[in-house]
Amino acid sequence: MLRKTSLQNLSELSKKLNLLYYEYDQHQNKFIVDSRYNKETTYNELIKLTYELSKHKIGFFTDERSNIVIASKCHLLSPLKQRLKNISYNFKGYRKNIYVLSDKQVNFAKNLPLIQTQVIEQDIDLTPYDALIFTSKNGVKYSDILLPSEWKKIPSYAISKQTAKQIKDLKGKVAFVGKEQHGDEFAFELLEHLAGKKVAYLGAQKIVSNMIDILKEHNIDCDYIPVYQTVCREYENKIKLPSDSIIIFSSPSTIECFFKKVSWDNSFTAISIGRTTAKYFPNDVKPIIADSTSLESCVCKALSL
Repeated sequence: MLRKTSLQNLSELSKKLNLLYYEYDQHQNKFIVDSRYNKETTYNELIKLTYELSKHKIGFFTDERSNIVIASKCHLLSPLKQRLKNISYNFKGYRKNIYVLSDKQVNFAKNLPLIQTQVIEQDIDLTPYDALIFTSKNGVKYSDILLPSEWKKIPSYAISKQTAKQIKDLKGKVAFVGKEQHGDEFAFELLEHLAGKKVAYLGAQKIVSNMIDILKEHNIDCDYIPVYQTVCREYENKIKLPSDSIIIFSSPSTIECFFKKVSWDNSFTAISIGRTTAKYFPNDVKPIIADSTSLESCVCKALSL
C-alpha cells in the first residue's frame, strides 16, 4: 500500500492534469474512468495519465474496466486479484442503501427524486459578453434550451469537470476548469482569467456561494442570469427509508426537500457534495463531505464507510 503522502500526491496530480474523464478515488487507490464515454474520447487522457505515472515511477496496471489501478508492485496475478476486489466491492455496494435525491443514475445508488428543475423562460442577449461562467450541469443544460447556438460561441468557465463535460457534450467552448470545485474558491481561481472581460454567470435562481460578490470586489464585470429553478416534487405521504441509509445531498435544495418529506433517523448518514451545501444542514445533522463535487464521488465516499 502506498503511503498517505503518496495518495495526497496522486490527488494533486489529478488536479494538475485537469482530467475530465478520469477521477482519482483514494479509497480504492485508482483512477476511475467515466464509463459513459467511449475509448476514443478518453484515450488522450489515458495516455497523458499513464505517462505522468511512469515519469514519477508510480506503479500501475489497467483493470478490466479500463480503470488505472495504482500498485507499488505489479505481477501477472495483479489483474486477477483486482478483478476479485472489484467483485467484492460491487457486492458491498449493492448491499448498501445509498440514495441520490434526483433521477440521475449513479452506479450502486438508488434514486429518490425529491427535486426537479424547470427552465426560466426569458429572452437573453449574450452579445455583450466575452465569457460565461457555469457552476452546474443544469446551468449548461438550460442555457442550451434557451440559447441553442449563442452560448456556444463564447468561452465557458466551468467550476468542475462534470460541468466541463456537459459543456463539451453540447459542443460549447471550455476555456477553464476549476481545480477547487467550490464556489468561493472558484471565484478566486477565475480572477486572473476574467480580468478586463464582461462576464455572464448562467445558473440557478438561488445562489448559495459568494462568487459574484467576490468577482465584483475584484473589479470583474459580472452579470448574473438565472436560467432555471429547483422545486420540490410533490408526494402525498411522508417517505420512510431503511435504517442505516446513506443519503447524498447535492445542493441546499435537496436538503430542504428531503426534510420536508423524510423524518431523520439517527442511523442515517448524510453525505454532502461540497462545503457550501454542508452549511445548510440542520444543526443536529453532521454531514460527511465528498472528496470532489460529483455524485460519483459522493457514492465512492458512501462505499468507503
